[in-house]
Amino acid sequence: MLNLLLTCEHGGNHVPAAFRVLFEGQEQVLASHLGYDIGALTLFHDLQDMAKASFFSETSRLLVDLNRSLHHRNIFSAFTKALPQAEKEFILQQYYYPYRNSVLQTVEQLVQAGGQVLHLAVHTFTPVLNGEQRHADIGLLFDPKRKDEKNFCKNWKAQLLKQDTGLQVRFNYPYLGVADGLPAYLRRKFTDDQYLGIELEVNQCFPECDQSRWESIRLQLKTALQPGLVQTGAAPGTNK
Repeated sequence: MLNLLLTCEHGGNHVPAAFRVLFEGQEQVLASHLGYDIGALTLFHDLQDMAKASFFSETSRLLVDLNRSLHHRNIFSAFTKALPQAEKEFILQQYYYPYRNSVLQTVEQLVQAGGQVLHLAVHTFTPVLNGEQRHADIGLLFDPKRKDEKNFCKNWKAQLLKQDTGLQVRFNYPYLGVADGLPAYLRRKFTDDQYLGIELEVNQCFPECDQSRWESIRLQLKTALQPGLVQTGAAPGTNK
C-alpha cells in the first residue's frame, strides 16, 4: 500500500510575537518569496483530502527554515543568524524539532504498519531569482538513484501532459532533488521500498498574476496525482 504523506514547510510568513522586533519594517520582505512559498498552502489544502497524514507550518522560513538540516548555513536567516545560541536553541525547540520529529515519527509508523510512504512536500518558486528567469510551470524533484521516485514522477508528468500538453513540467528543476531538504533527510533513514520523497515546485507567477490559470493547475495536479495512488492501492485517510 502506498500512503500519501503531505507536508508544506513554508506555508506562511507568521513571526511569533517574541521575535517580531527582529522584523520591524520588513513587511515587504516577509510578504515576498523570501518570507514564504506564495500559494503553497492553498495547493497543500487542495491535496489534503488525499493524504493519510499531513503537516504544514505557517511560521516564516526567515525565523527558521524547516526544510533545512541543522548543519545547513541557511537554517537561520540574516534576521536570526546573529541571535545568541540560547535563543537559536529556543527557536529550534519550539518550531523546528516538533515539526520535523512529527513527520519522521509518522513515516516510521506507516512503514512499521507495512506500507510504503509517498512523501509529497509542497513548495512554490519565484519566477525570477537573482535576475535569472526560471523556465518551468511545475518542477518535480526526486533522487534519480531511487527507481520508485523516478518512475512516480515520470507517471505524474505523463498524466499532467494528458490534461494539458502546454504545461512545462521539468524534473529536478529549479532545484536538484538531492539537495538539502526534508525528503533528503528522510531518504537517509528509509529505503526506496519504504519511502518515496518528492518535492513539488510550482511557479509563483500563477498565484501572483493569473488566478484562473492557478486554479486550473491546482486541479490538474490533483487529478493527475490520483491515478498513481489508486494504482498502488492508497486511499484517503485521517489527516494530522
